[in-house]
Amino acid sequence: MNLKGKIREIPDFPEKGISFKDITTLLKDGDAFRYAIDKMASDIRDKEFDIIVGPESRGFIIGAPLAYAMQKGFIPVRKPGKLPGETLRYQYQLEYGTDQLEIHKDAIKKGQKVIVADDLLATGGTIHSTIQLVEQLGGEVVGCVFLIELTYLNGRERLKDYDIRTLIQY
Repeated sequence: MNLKGKIREIPDFPEKGISFKDITTLLKDGDAFRYAIDKMASDIRDKEFDIIVGPESRGFIIGAPLAYAMQKGFIPVRKPGKLPGETLRYQYQLEYGTDQLEIHKDAIKKGQKVIVADDLLATGGTIHSTIQLVEQLGGEVVGCVFLIELTYLNGRERLKDYDIRTLIQY
């Protein structure tokens, strides 16, 4: 199936010069969404892992059905103040400032093997931060899986120590 053909590109969003990859057109196509999740599951079937972690918010859209397909649990990584329990926070640099992510302190057990799942690998900042949280809790990231990779932003280089799998490349 041509998944690239299912993704709408919106020029100059959110700012001039950016070609936004809108996955909502793929998500609303049940056959395409199922195919994408099944293909991602197939791509990580060779990995031995315990749980899938996905960052807010589109990581939930990809990670939760992927966890279901793999019969694994799912852990959300969220923006500050969204998780009700005791959390661990990681602050990271953006081009224009800083951002933060949180995970429940009891989400990962020491030694658990983790797959990180998200919709998009761009610069790698969000995923790097997610990995830092997992590792601070004693988890071992054995791979990362993405629906889309923007190869020209070199996120894979930032995550060079990890096994990266992507379905669609731009």
